[in-house]
Formats: sequence, C-alpha cells, structure tokens
Amino acid sequence: MLNNIKKAFKLQLPEIRFISSDRFYWAPETKTIYYDKKSRGNTADLALLHEISHAKLKHTAYRSDFSLIQLEVDAWEEAKKIANELGIKINLNHIEDCLDTYRDWMAKRSQCPNCGIRNLQQADLTQYSCYNCHSKWKVTPSRFCRPYRAIV
Repeated sequence: MLNNIKKAFKLQLPEIRFISSDRFYWAPETKTIYYDKKSRGNTADLALLHEISHAKLKHTAYRSDFSLIQLEVDAWEEAKKIANELGIKINLNHIEDCLDTYRDWMAKRSQCPNCGIRNLQQADLTQYSCYNCHSKWKVTPSRFCRPYRAIV
C-alpha cells in the first residue's frame, strides 16, 4: 500500500521527494518525506500519511516544544481525513500512542533536574528555568534524541 499512497501524492505534491530510510519523517528544508520501505501494514500506511500531512500543511520549524506537539496533532488530524478519503482504516490508539511519545518527551525535558517541578520553556528553544527553585537547564533542540538536561 505504501507505493500506492506515494504514487497518489506524487501527483498532488510534485515538489515533494520520497526517499527510503529506516524511519518515517518529514524534512521541510529539502521537501523530502523519508519512509521505511520495509514497514508494512496499517501502521506503516498511517505513518506515511502522517508525514504527507506535514508536507501538505507546509509544516516547517517549530518555535517551542508545545508548538511541536501542536504540529503533530494537526498532522494526525489531516492524516485521518486523508485515510478516510482513501478508505484506509484509522487506528486511533496508534495515533494516541504516537502523540504520547511527544508528550512524554516534553514532560521529561520540562522537569527540573533539581526539584522535579515541570516548567515552561523559555524564549530560547533549548533553555528552561524553574519557577520553584530557580535552576536553569538546557536541552537539545533535536526532537529525535533522548531528552538530556544539563544544568547551566
């Protein structure tokens, strides 16, 4: 089914490239959707539709952890619409599981390494500051790696 989905959207989004990879993701800088061609089944179809949705919605950079989660929610909402149009079964539990990985990622990044209170991100995407104990810590800007926290 992955090839059928790709073919359908190559016509709708001719500027988008599809490249085989070991995971699914959207790279807005190069207008490329990376997909795992070894994946099969409904989960793979939904993953590809989700990345196509990022492209259709013209998602680029995110300004905060919260805005990244909003982009993910928007892409899944669009993926559900596309799946419905294509007659692809929608596994809502899978979608919530995917969103939970981002929620968990943000919760770990926002937790103060000293007192454990969750905090809001500062203007700098990599900076957090604790409202309780006034600690400051930095996190990686990458959404693909483990949420390390370094006290500054």
